[in-house]
Amino acid sequence: MVLEYKGTNIFYTDAGKGEAVVLLHGFLENSSMWEPFISTLTKNNRVICIDLLGHGKTGCLDYVHTMELMAEAVEAVLKKQKIRRSILVGHSMGGYVSLAFAERNPDAVKGLCLMNSTARADTSEKKLNRDRGILAVKHNHKTFIRMAITNLFRPKNRTLFSPEIKKVIQEAQKTPLQGIIAALEGMKIRVDREALLHFTPFKKMLIISKKDPALDYDSLIAQTKDTQVEVAEFPDGHMSHIENKDEFLHIIMHFIENI
Repeated sequence: MVLEYKGTNIFYTDAGKGEAVVLLHGFLENSSMWEPFISTLTKNNRVICIDLLGHGKTGCLDYVHTMELMAEAVEAVLKKQKIRRSILVGHSMGGYVSLAFAERNPDAVKGLCLMNSTARADTSEKKLNRDRGILAVKHNHKTFIRMAITNLFRPKNRTLFSPEIKKVIQEAQKTPLQGIIAALEGMKIRVDREALLHFTPFKKMLIISKKDPALDYDSLIAQTKDTQVEVAEFPDGHMSHIENKDEFLHIIMHFIENI
């Protein structure tokens, strides 16, 4: 399905009946990452998968795609589909967008799962790395994508999941240069939303990987201290939906069923 929004097209899918579950992909990904889970999740739920701005089949809107701008696009899709309340599951950047959406529309959220994501803003070091990434993308975006994707997996899994990594890279290569840069710029300036983990009434979960190369494990654990946030831990890297596929599906289904 396609929604025309502010002069660009937003691509999304909407399948199944029941509790509305919105799946938001990460940086350099698109809605196709959720395909292995759709048949199971749609047995009892209505599942909406959205290509975020500058990713997949969704066009770019600006030089900077802030998390707020991406959240507004998500909001537009849900409004069109007449979905008033939903459960959000966001992988990495999709988690940042989910948080921005929840901040804007707390009453529209029934549950929030941050998968290999964080509620905290970028550190100074991370911001520098985003800037380096932008330079690398401009120099050779195909090399940047190949390295960026491979480095998200736990080192020992890079051979084990070689076919899957190749497929992820192929999908990522479809991301336009402007979309990559706009997302990096947007993630770099996103605000801290840790307060949402403490002061929102809806059910929350963090899926954390102990060997995640992109996120600091101790920081993630600290964010859940003195909260009602449920924590699920995996032993591998940033790509839980591939590295811990079966366990991930089980945990997500359990999270949805208990809302």
